[in-house]
Amino acid sequence: MFYIHCPYCNERRSEEEFHAKGQAHLKRPENPEEASDTEWGDYLFFRDNPRGLHQEMWVHAAGCRKFFNILRNTVSYEILETYPMGQQSSVLAEMTSGNEHNKPAQRAAGAVA
Repeated sequence: MFYIHCPYCNERRSEEEFHAKGQAHLKRPENPEEASDTEWGDYLFFRDNPRGLHQEMWVHAAGCRKFFNILRNTVSYEILETYPMGQQSSVLAEMTSGNEHNKPAQRAAGAVA
C-alpha cells in the first residue's frame, strides 16, 4: 500500500481512497471537425506506458471527489508530486531546467510506504 497527498484536501491518505484515471495532459485535436480518424484514434485509444516518470490523472473518490495529477515513477512507485488539474508539474519543470536541488515539499508527501 502507498499513500497519496490530495492537493485539494491537503491530506495524505491511503491509495484505497483514490482511483487512477489514465495519462494526464492529453491534448485534444485542435479542430475536432477536421481531425482524421487516425488523429481521433490516437487521442482516444493510445497512451504512453513509460518505464520511469509518468504523469497520471487520479480522482479522490472517497474524499473530495476532485481530479488531480500525479508525477509518479512507474518502476519504484514513488510519487514525486501531486498537483491540481490545470497546472503543470513543478518537479518536471525543475528537472528540465537543471535545478533539481529545491524539490517541492509535496514530493515526500506521496512516498511509498
